[in-house]
Amino acid sequence: MIFFYGAANAIFGRVGRAASEEVVLHLMLTKCIPILLYVLEACHMRKTYLNSLDFVINSFFMKLIQTGNIEVVKCCQLYFGFELPSLVHNRHATKFDTRYRNHSNLFCQMISRL
Repeated sequence: MIFFYGAANAIFGRVGRAASEEVVLHLMLTKCIPILLYVLEACHMRKTYLNSLDFVINSFFMKLIQTGNIEVVKCCQLYFGFELPSLVHNRHATKFDTRYRNHSNLFCQMISRL
């Protein structure tokens, strides 16, 4: 999470309030979210950790739209079509598991049986 904060703060430091929310959000989606979710699809994660990832994103949105109201944040996420990391992780983990189990590599087949 530290690297996510570093990347997000770098974006804010470069573009500040000069860029629109759409531009900042696009930069976050392309630069920061991959840092946050890197390799996590291969891990089975507890709900509490996924909630922590969602908290990080909600905090970023609060800073972006300058509010402390979580309901406003959720409405903005819905408006922008933004998915929280917990939802993205579940979809990516399912896809990863399916590919891993169906892979022709003998090692992958042996591990998937465990």
